[in-house]
Amino acid sequence: MSTLLFTLGRWSFRHPWRVLVSWLLILVIAGGGALLLNKGTDNSFTIPGTEAQEGLELLNRTFPQASGTSAQLVIVAPEDDSVREQPFSDAIAGAVSDFGDLGDDVLAVTDPFDETVSGLISEDDRAAIVRVQFDGEATAISAETKDALTAVSDDLRDELPAGTQIALGGDLFSTSIPALSIVEVVGVLIALFVLIVTFRSFAVSWFPLASALIGVALATALIFVATQFASVSATTPLLSVMLGLAVGIDYSLFIAARHQDQVRAGMDPEESAARSTGTAGSSVAFAGITVLIALIGLGFAGIPFLTTMGIAAAVAVAIAVVVAVTLTPALLGFVGPRVAGWRRRPRRPRRAAARPRRSFSERWVRGVTRHPLITTIAVVAGLGVVAIPAASLTLALPNAGVQPPSSEARQAYDLTAEHFGPGANGPLIMTGTIVTSTDPLTLMQDIGDDIAQIPGVKEVALATPNETADTGLVQIVPETAPDSPETADLVRELRAQHDRLLDEYGVDLKVTGFTAVGIDISDRLGEALLPFGIFVVGLSLILLTIVFRSIWVPIKAALGYLLSVLAAFGAVAAVFEWGWFADLLHVTREGPVISFMPIILMGVLFGLAMDYEVFLVSRMREDYAHGRRARGGRADRLTAVGAVRSGFTSSARVVTAAAVIMFAVFAAFVPEGDSSIKPIALGLAVGIAVDAFLIRMTLVPAVMALLGEKAWWMPRWLDRVLPHFDIEGEAVERELSLRDWPERNTSAALVGEDVIVHADHDATASILSAATFRIEPGESLVATHADPRVGRAFALAVSGRLRIDDGRLRVGGHLLPERAAWVRAHVGLALLDGAADPVGELRAAVAGGTRIVVVDGLDSLTGGDRDQAAAVLRDAASELDELHAGAGALTVVAVARREHAVLDILADARRSAPHSLPLTGRVPAAPEADPSHPISEVISS
Repeated sequence: MSTLLFTLGRWSFRHPWRVLVSWLLILVIAGGGALLLNKGTDNSFTIPGTEAQEGLELLNRTFPQASGTSAQLVIVAPEDDSVREQPFSDAIAGAVSDFGDLGDDVLAVTDPFDETVSGLISEDDRAAIVRVQFDGEATAISAETKDALTAVSDDLRDELPAGTQIALGGDLFSTSIPALSIVEVVGVLIALFVLIVTFRSFAVSWFPLASALIGVALATALIFVATQFASVSATTPLLSVMLGLAVGIDYSLFIAARHQDQVRAGMDPEESAARSTGTAGSSVAFAGITVLIALIGLGFAGIPFLTTMGIAAAVAVAIAVVVAVTLTPALLGFVGPRVAGWRRRPRRPRRAAARPRRSFSERWVRGVTRHPLITTIAVVAGLGVVAIPAASLTLALPNAGVQPPSSEARQAYDLTAEHFGPGANGPLIMTGTIVTSTDPLTLMQDIGDDIAQIPGVKEVALATPNETADTGLVQIVPETAPDSPETADLVRELRAQHDRLLDEYGVDLKVTGFTAVGIDISDRLGEALLPFGIFVVGLSLILLTIVFRSIWVPIKAALGYLLSVLAAFGAVAAVFEWGWFADLLHVTREGPVISFMPIILMGVLFGLAMDYEVFLVSRMREDYAHGRRARGGRADRLTAVGAVRSGFTSSARVVTAAAVIMFAVFAAFVPEGDSSIKPIALGLAVGIAVDAFLIRMTLVPAVMALLGEKAWWMPRWLDRVLPHFDIEGEAVERELSLRDWPERNTSAALVGEDVIVHADHDATASILSAATFRIEPGESLVATHADPRVGRAFALAVSGRLRIDDGRLRVGGHLLPERAAWVRAHVGLALLDGAADPVGELRAAVAGGTRIVVVDGLDSLTGGDRDQAAAVLRDAASELDELHAGAGALTVVAVARREHAVLDILADARRSAPHSLPLTGRVPAAPEADPSHPISEVISS
């Protein structure tokens, strides 16, 4: 990964205009696609497989008058007036008639004075509700129909006396479309200010911002293109903007900051850009992958709109990563050496006796690690206190009650709650098939009377069969609001009555309605939190174990992440449930927060927390490794604590800037943000601040100091089994340090120095020991050992199929194991010993113009196979010469037990003077092993 990014960074730096124009062209194409294909977002929430959804589908088939969305007009007469009297009664009747004439979208209009319906006139006769039932969901209702509804409402307002309150609301207007405001721009400006301070350069500070904006614009355009093919919630684009902007700035910042430090240290700008992309870019790729996995993991809940939201956010993060590793080095190519920025003003020389002034980060980490136990207890206890409000966190889907008080839908919601009770804003529906009933009217009346006795039910507004008398419907008005926990309890109680009602009335009743759907979604999300949390924490343990080769570092990181999540939940509950700072943050209504806030916050915060963990702890690990090497491979507590301090000091500036930028971007969405986004943004802002400054920059160094050198302990067998993921560009650093080995731009086809392959997990025995060799293009090498497993290990190693454990190896000019992918693609390998068709294996290995071929078991050929093998090698060499005008020499590496047998075949192939390499090594005894199946077969897999 790091070597690929190194090459990509160098190319982007050399061709900045190509990269910039390419991204702008892609953005224009995506923007054009969005304009042509955009079908609009969907604010409806559905959840397949639940009782509420099944009930809605039943109503849609048999009782369409009650299945679609609805609007309601609330009329409140002045004090001491009655809606039953003139002029109110006639005016309301006229409005009912006007609503009925709006067109095909309107299925039914409920007259509040209809004697078959109850609950639409308040007990004091001051208020009335006119309900309008539509055909289809809210997204299917045209803007023209909504405008016509508003016009009827306005006409009624003009007709009635002064002091009459009229508001149009209901399910059709219950959700608002999220939009950006000027406050979010303030967050971007704060990010820009932080970048200017960090880089000390106006030009360079724009680079992370520009790359992030391009990535966000592209992701948003693709989301609107996706509306042509899938249902996308209205919250999705804003969430992707918020997340894409934050990670886009940070990812580009990490690369640009590393580049600037290296240029200031005297490195050539082109070399620095390539190295920064290979090192910091590897960390960016790792961080992006963790966020991607966590966001895609939102599908654990099994809720389609949430899965779509996670995929869209994951696409935004993926684009941010790709833009960062390509566009950032290209933008750096425009400024060249000017990236160094303003020089610091030299300080006055101090007296020789005075101590050098330490930076704030150095003083901080020294204080934290000097008293690590006290620091650990203080942070854990403090965050535990902050997390206390999380116990009272309740979840619900948004409704009109969380909209700003200036919204007419909010006014209708409040008037309904005031005059009809809070439950009137979210009636429940019970429905079932009554086709076997001989008296459907009486049956439904009896069921309605029975349900009205259940605690929590204020009244049954309607109990009636449909026109064909095959489906019954009971409309229930709860005593509590739609997002109240008591209403959720009522839904569960109604479902608990299912068997009793079935036995007594013979009707299979389902509890449904939009309120019940919202409760089912909240319950499903609540059930998904634990498995999702296990998935995220388990993923962090696995990934960090692979990255840091440690047991304790991942455990500490995962526990710190959980503390950050709990603190973020506590902050959200304190504001939205307890009302702390609610006015300051423009929280329009205290109560439950949007249902998918916890799972989204956990997913996003996981990726960002791992981001900071990697950037801080990787520098500590690097310094610890250097200190250990300096002490001859030994380390003690002082070495470990010194590495914690130096690693923290080296990375604190960039991590601080990144955390401040992310906090500013997320916090900017809180004051004027949409009610759905506001709690998510607040949770992310608090979570980022807590995780970056209290967990990663305070608790982590304290715990690392407590653990000392044991922080980096891991069993050798586990280290051997786990794959390697190079997040700090170690492969790039190794390639750069060995670019003059054996000489700059070497002509050797293969060259190795002390190549070692271990035979066991504990590295106590080597199946291949200290192999040193060199051959030029067109030459041949015969490597021999009496044990075929030693030869097989050598063949697999030089062909890039087996990772070497020590030494230096370059094949075709490419260093191994860093360039193993290239070597595997360009070096042919033929394993002849035991092959069913050995000549066919050899022919396949030299096909496609391969210039280097490794042949294992050439001495096992007999009779005609020997002659054919020689002919294959001879013909392959001739074809290369013809193809490359004499410059395409074939290099052959032959591995065998007996050298003389191979020499005869090579002589027949017209390959003269081959080099000889006696291999050394041994395979540990394994009593159960079958000698006919060498250990190299296992190694190669």
